[in-house]
Amino acid sequence: MSEKVLDGKVVIVTGASRGIGKGLAIGLAEAGAKVVVSARTVDNAKAGLPGTIKETTDAINAAGGTAIAIRCDVGVEEDIVNLIKQTVDEFGRIDCLVNNAMAPTRGTFDETTAEMWDESMRVNVRSLFLFSREVIPIMEKTGGGSIINVSSGGAAHESNPFLPPGYCTYVVAKAAMERYSTSLAFEVADRGIAINAMRPGAVKTELTTLELPADTDWSTWQEPKDVVDAVVFLAQQRGDTYTGHVVNSPDYLTLWP
Repeated sequence: MSEKVLDGKVVIVTGASRGIGKGLAIGLAEAGAKVVVSARTVDNAKAGLPGTIKETTDAINAAGGTAIAIRCDVGVEEDIVNLIKQTVDEFGRIDCLVNNAMAPTRGTFDETTAEMWDESMRVNVRSLFLFSREVIPIMEKTGGGSIINVSSGGAAHESNPFLPPGYCTYVVAKAAMERYSTSLAFEVADRGIAINAMRPGAVKTELTTLELPADTDWSTWQEPKDVVDAVVFLAQQRGDTYTGHVVNSPDYLTLWP
């Protein structure tokens, strides 16, 4: 991406050590944003999947961008508060928040425990409220901002025939994310804040390659970089432009905006 449409803007991307989050962090930096790379993973040796926030940050800075790494477990309130405070201390503002981190809770109905359910809701839903509480007043002071909540096609009722058993808890959390996004967008539009939920479509990541069979046909799947253009557009929005929508990334520039 050659255009620096986000030049001077400060963007936080959660879950940015790998997968879609890493792709978005790099792509937003290429669009000119100063990026705060956030996730739990700071040490590859302790991670079940490759990638750390330092690796993502190093890739951005090596390419001439600006990024810092801040560890955050979005299921922990103190971590969220600290992430926002450190970002403001470093850059003085926050223009966009990409809520990408998630708990991919899997388990059939018979396997699912109350602890699994609570973890999914704490990480995937409660975190949205906590982040909104912290960033909206900061965005409002500087003329507005954009919150992008990364959802899933699994949130749609019509996805049921395509989902294997074990996804119920996860897709319920994503459906809650979408309804939260559209409801809160209505409340805060007059403060200059845009809130949208985005379904990235089928994206090949470290997690999907681990979960799906080795003989999976990936030919129709996207890469994380394919989601960037849609997010760059959403990052530029404010409460009086494009807000309160649930969109599919693959449909960008065809069915929306």
